[in-house]
Amino acid sequence: MASLVGLSAFAIFLGIAALGFFFLIFSLFFGELFGHADIGGHDADFHGDLHGVSFFSSRVMSVFVTAFGGFGAIGIHLGYGIGLSTGMGLAGGLVFGALIYLFAAFLFSQQASSDIRVNDLLGKTAQVIVAIPRGGLGQVSCVLGESVVERIARSADGEEIPANAAVKIQTIVGETCVVRRAE
Repeated sequence: MASLVGLSAFAIFLGIAALGFFFLIFSLFFGELFGHADIGGHDADFHGDLHGVSFFSSRVMSVFVTAFGGFGAIGIHLGYGIGLSTGMGLAGGLVFGALIYLFAAFLFSQQASSDIRVNDLLGKTAQVIVAIPRGGLGQVSCVLGESVVERIARSADGEEIPANAAVKIQTIVGETCVVRRAE
């Protein structure tokens, strides 16, 4: 009877490992299934933390489940009881899940983005590249990170601002920056 229980536990652990492995392969071929927030280029301006990898991502969890089942099956095969084999599975799952999480976090940190939002320009210092005439429009250039942004600009007080002058971007109305001389 004990042999039958050992064989059943071994089969259950192998089934768990196979389930995790198949889900991992499926997600590798068909992409991330959960936690993907592509809003199609629309600026929704919400404040959620989508910057980084979650420990509960489908790939990290499937590696955890695969390692849990594999290490549990190894424990049963070596003659350990179900409790100790489950502990081995949990330890192995946590170690391998953490390794995949750290690797994915490293890969994610290597990404760069040139995405610039309107709010990123507010309060920044820019340089006038086309003089702003009294009551008219000119053009400013602002460096954000490694990107240079050029925008149409007008003076907040309606006064003339010459080319090469430093200005602060106060607000943005439509596509036009409203600027004031930097002090």
